[in-house]
Parts: sequence; C-alpha cells; structure tokens
Amino acid sequence: SATAAASSSSTAATEAATSSSEAPSARTIAENQLASVGNTVLFGFDSASLTDAAQATLNRQAAFMQASPTLRVVIGGHADERGTREYNLALGARRAASVRNYMVSQGVLESRISVISYGKERPLAVCSTEECWSRNRRAVTVVTGGLGA
Repeated sequence: SATAAASSSSTAATEAATSSSEAPSARTIAENQLASVGNTVLFGFDSASLTDAAQATLNRQAAFMQASPTLRVVIGGHADERGTREYNLALGARRAASVRNYMVSQGVLESRISVISYGKERPLAVCSTEECWSRNRRAVTVVTGGLGA
C-alpha cells in the first residue's frame, strides 16, 4: 500500500540520517589521528626555538602528513599573557613559522601548511604562574582540508 511504502521510506531516511550523524566526519577522524601523534608543541619563554621534544612531535606530524598526502593544516602560534598584544602576535607568528619550516624540512610541501598567530588572545588557561603560562606558549596544528570524499 502507499502508506506502507511511505512509512518504509520514512524509516529508511531516518536510519540514514541517524547513521550519518553518528558516523565521525573525515575531519574528525583526521583530527583524532593528528592528536594521537601530537598536535601541540610547547616553547620556552620569549622563544620560537624548537626543543628536542617539539622536534620529536613534529617528526610524527610530518610522517602523518606524508601518509595523508592531500591533507592540509593550519598551524596556530600562541603566546602567554605577558607582553603587549602586538609583541605576542609577532611571537606567535614566529612560533607558527618555526613549526612550518621544520615540517617543510621533513618533506611536507609548504603549500599544504598555513600559519596564523593568535598571540595571547586564545589562552588554554588564564593564569599568573609559570606552570600555567608554559602551557599557553605553544603552536597547535589543526586539519583544515584535503580530506577526500
């Protein structure tokens, strides 16, 4: 009957919508994979130099990028709350560029990497201790595209 067909069609549409909304997106999967290799590197006070630990993380990021040749990312550079807004934007830019340059040195095409500086505008925590400030001195790699179908 027409009612049964409409009901069946409606049920199928509902199931399809439910399963697609529950399935993680390609971006979510890529973000989770990137997080598992490490998507954040930390910096010393007033520095854009990469530590050995940062380089180890970036080596894993570069391998991840090479295994996903269409993936594109943006690297956000951050600073702690000390210093002027302008100074911290410049420092964040140097940190993001330092990460990009290292990734390129590891064989990742520069055209797949964008950089942005957030300066002190997006802290992980608002604080006034060295332990807390150290978490805000970072560069974070985020998947932006090239995920395929």
